[in-house]
Amino acid sequence: MHERQPGSVTPLVSEVPPTTAPQGGVDPPVPPPPELSVAPSLAPSVVVPAPSPPWGRRRVLLLNATFEPLTALPLRRAIVLLVCGKAEVVHGDTAGLVLHSATGAVEVPSVIRLRTYVRVPFRARVPLTRAALMHRDRFRCAYCGGRAETIDHVVPRSRGGTHTWENCVACCARCNHKKADKLLAELGWPLRTMPTAPRGRHWRLLAGLVDADPQWLPYLGETAA
Repeated sequence: MHERQPGSVTPLVSEVPPTTAPQGGVDPPVPPPPELSVAPSLAPSVVVPAPSPPWGRRRVLLLNATFEPLTALPLRRAIVLLVCGKAEVVHGDTAGLVLHSATGAVEVPSVIRLRTYVRVPFRARVPLTRAALMHRDRFRCAYCGGRAETIDHVVPRSRGGTHTWENCVACCARCNHKKADKLLAELGWPLRTMPTAPRGRHWRLLAGLVDADPQWLPYLGETAA
């Protein structure tokens, strides 16, 4: 037991934590300093880009030189036509997106037009697809006028009905389930309009579309609205 000498100062052990040296006289390794992190509220303002759109599925409406709709191109093909000077932008992307390269920038288009007229062979018969049929019937049930969700055969296929424009209509799920494989005469249901095959070149374009850009509608006719 050691006596405290007059004038000596006792260290505050609680303020300086003791370190225990390992056996062998080797100093303990010094831990690395903790990484510094900045809280989101204190971090400098950084522009975070929005999630990239599905470029692989983006389509651009191609018009002939006479503003007649021809087809819906992949975005990559549309950019090639613009860069090569074969087409011009009619309507740009509504979000104002721009594609940048090492030598320049190109506005992301929604509608482009060919600079020279091209002759396209006309095909009278429009292929029957769900998208085109929904546009023909304006997304309304042919029986009740409600929002259409599916397609129904007026004369059921189990009873000899064909899968044609004249025998297919847009239909809501409720009417489709209630009608089942019955004839309209058996149910006493009238058709709101007689189904017919649509005519016009833009209908061939609508046959392959699921969602059309609103900027396309003036070029696809009133029936696409």
